[in-house]
Amino acid sequence: MPLPDTGAGERRRRSDPSPEELAKPDIRRVPGPQEDTDQGEAVLRLAVSAYQEALGSRLIAGYALGSLAHGGFSPLVSDVDLGLILQDPVRASDRATIRAAARSVRADGSALQQRLSVFWGTPSTLRGQARGGRFPPLDRLDLLEYGCLLAGRDARHDVARPTQAELLVAGAEFALGYLGGSPQNLRDRVRGWARCRPRDDAVRSAIRAPSLLVSRGPRQLTKIVLFPVRFLFTAATGQVGTNALAAEHYLASPQAPAAQLVTAALAWRLEPPAADAAAALLDRELGPLYAHYIDDHITRLRAINRHRLAGSFEHWRTRLLT
Repeated sequence: MPLPDTGAGERRRRSDPSPEELAKPDIRRVPGPQEDTDQGEAVLRLAVSAYQEALGSRLIAGYALGSLAHGGFSPLVSDVDLGLILQDPVRASDRATIRAAARSVRADGSALQQRLSVFWGTPSTLRGQARGGRFPPLDRLDLLEYGCLLAGRDARHDVARPTQAELLVAGAEFALGYLGGSPQNLRDRVRGWARCRPRDDAVRSAIRAPSLLVSRGPRQLTKIVLFPVRFLFTAATGQVGTNALAAEHYLASPQAPAAQLVTAALAWRLEPPAADAAAALLDRELGPLYAHYIDDHITRLRAINRHRLAGSFEHWRTRLLT
């Protein structure tokens, strides 16, 4: 199963760097042991095998997504993302079949197997001509730009490229559901996204008690710090917000707050931080980072007439700062 050499850094989407760029430190090219990437690839092999057995000839293609496709994989914090394209039409049993195969991979498995995340659809759903499946706009863009074929035949010509407005709205709804609240299961999370109202504000809790966030481990810590950076990058560029590319883009702006925190969070993806130092840094910079992100998205959402969603962000900002 050929996968890109993620230990060497992320695949570039633009032209080769100039000599001046090569002279600068490249925060994207963080070397890591090949065996770390091998662990993630092993989970993908198990998952592809399970879906080939469960779906048979209906499986058109399977793809590595996320950091195992575009680089930057860390077994300490990364998910193992798999994309599936099935033959039309969507069947009523498809969702249960997808979930059952995922459970079989996760059962009694490693921590990485527990982090398997599966996105799926059919040509019709991926073209936007039918409902069903699970392939949000951000992940559909990842499939188009970085998807690495693992099984079957490449069928990405059937995938509709999401618009920049779709990406902005999807990222905003995700942020309110995941960062603005703490749903206990997928059903609660979906309901939270649909309402677009944060409930138990995870970021607010982190601002109030940064040491508690640090104690929950580097996976949750780095997601809370780097998710807004990634959403800012996608909103500005219409591209996939990988951790490293997004951080590079963010840090290039001299006006961006929390530069030290964003830089540190990239390192925390590879090695857990010293607790006291990380808590102090969060205490200083997490609030300004989120105020910057929320203000940016309020402006962007109002510009595309998504006033209700912008209002939810305004409410979230008030909660964070009071």
